[in-house]
Amino acid sequence: MIGISIFAVALALLLLGFPVAFTFAGIGIAFVVLFAEPSQLDQIAYRVYANMGDAGEGQVLMAVPLFIFMGLILQRTKLAEQLLESMGQLFGSVRGGLAISTILVGALLAASTGVVGASVVAMGLISLPVMLRNGYSKSLATGTISGAGTLGQLIPPSIVLIILGDVLSVPAGDLFRAALMPGLVLIGAYILYVLIYSFLNPTAAPRVERDASISNSRLIIRALVAVVPPLLLILVVLGSIFYGIATPTESSALGCVGAVVLALIYRKFSLHMLWDSAIETVKITAMVFAVLLGASIFSMGFSYTGGEEQVESLLLSIPGDKWGFLITIMIVITLLGFFLDYIEISYIVLPLVFLAVQALGINHVWFAILVAMNLQTSFLTPPFGFALFYLKGVAPPEVSTTDIYRGVLPFILIQLTVLASILFFPHWYGLESVQASLW
Repeated sequence: MIGISIFAVALALLLLGFPVAFTFAGIGIAFVVLFAEPSQLDQIAYRVYANMGDAGEGQVLMAVPLFIFMGLILQRTKLAEQLLESMGQLFGSVRGGLAISTILVGALLAASTGVVGASVVAMGLISLPVMLRNGYSKSLATGTISGAGTLGQLIPPSIVLIILGDVLSVPAGDLFRAALMPGLVLIGAYILYVLIYSFLNPTAAPRVERDASISNSRLIIRALVAVVPPLLLILVVLGSIFYGIATPTESSALGCVGAVVLALIYRKFSLHMLWDSAIETVKITAMVFAVLLGASIFSMGFSYTGGEEQVESLLLSIPGDKWGFLITIMIVITLLGFFLDYIEISYIVLPLVFLAVQALGINHVWFAILVAMNLQTSFLTPPFGFALFYLKGVAPPEVSTTDIYRGVLPFILIQLTVLASILFFPHWYGLESVQASLW
């Protein structure tokens, strides 16, 4: 049981708060030295080169820093502020309109920036005070912001989808196409929940009186001015991928250029802004790649001590064949999401189950979408949901942690419901070939 124990030790150390990348790397090296051949450590250099080299995975992973850089530039153009102000004016007179505006802006930010922390913080600073000032319940306001802020995990171009494509050996462009419909369904489910909640609890989401001095046509023009530029950027980035004009890596570079152009249009461009975005990109990218390298070394130790065969045998013995395996893995990832973040789960858990996915003949694209939806839920699940920490950090003092926890519960249930629909009814999302392979 040495192979299984390495995973248990790693999980225990992570829960104790040890740094993720160094924990993975250290445990992998220790187990190879103690329970395998120390000379096998020579393979570390080859694994690093395989991950970061010019061919294969290295080409895919180049998109990660570029999409992060694009998102950070857009965040510094005050894009969220302009979108929320215009959308709030447009939908404010509808019951629950401010919450609906927040969801729509969250979707646009997800498709243009993909940075969950930036989206949640921006909407928490701008939208939350406005909703509270207009009599919205604290739980509805905080839940809406948290749920909308995590849409960047699923809606392309998503860093999570690029990472999953790397781990599961699936082209990122295929994942982008497959994730589009589930993302739109999730947005629609959020809006439907807000409308129903507002109808049943009118005092929790009152109408906002519109400024009578501003005509409807003027409000629409303002909204279009705020929405059209980022929407064009989204269409250029995703359209170039979907129509085969550019690879995800090439389109991410195109997105960076587009983000700089938008900064110039919004008159927010400066060399200082560009420098700050570059420095922050380096920090985030270093964190992601450090976890990747640590996970690669951990995976080496896990493999050399016999863990892969043990886990594969264990997973293939789950009753129910493909369905039993899929339901079990989704439950495990959901539970791990309470304690670990998406990078740790992607680079540690998924390689362990990948052999079983191949052995059972499960479609890799569909499995990746299931995992992406599940990982999005991990941002909302207490006690360690990162979106909850981001929002609490910028929320007014009268908003308690309990208010935030209570607010996100319906959105967690919505995400799990959509996840179940993708699991049992993949043809609803245009995945007929996946359904055929399962049945």
